Amino acid sequence: MTISIGCDHGGYELKSKVIKHLQDKGYTVIDNGCDSTASCDYPIYAKKVTDDITASKADLGILICGTGIGMSMAANKTAGIRAALCHDVFSAKATREHNNANILCMGARVVGPGLALMIIDTFLETPFSEDERHIRRIEMYSKL
Repeated sequence: MTISIGCDHGGYELKSKVIKHLQDKGYTVIDNGCDSTASCDYPIYAKKVTDDITASKADLGILICGTGIGMSMAANKTAGIRAALCHDVFSAKATREHNNANILCMGARVVGPGLALMIIDTFLETPFSEDERHIRRIEMYSKL
């Protein structure tokens, strides 16, 4: 499975730990930056990850900023993207099962690295339920 990841300056340090964790677990990782803690604009990196998802270059994405809020707002502007802001394991599991989320957003200033890795593992390892009611609801997104 290929994972596209991006961050802004607030998420840079956590992104580095996440990439190592993902590679250790055998995932292919596309690192879309940023590459330092120097201030930068998160929408640039959200777009790089959403482009990878919509172009089928990556199966799923991870976006990290200080709170995760800006990244989720930016990512969800792209048609076909279902970016979910998750700061707990239950939400990560539920959004994959019920919403078939394709991008996980997190705030590095909200969760520590240990919890972040548990959230990521849950997100990546939880399949979509394929339940008819969830499929119907997801299809409704494009009509909003």
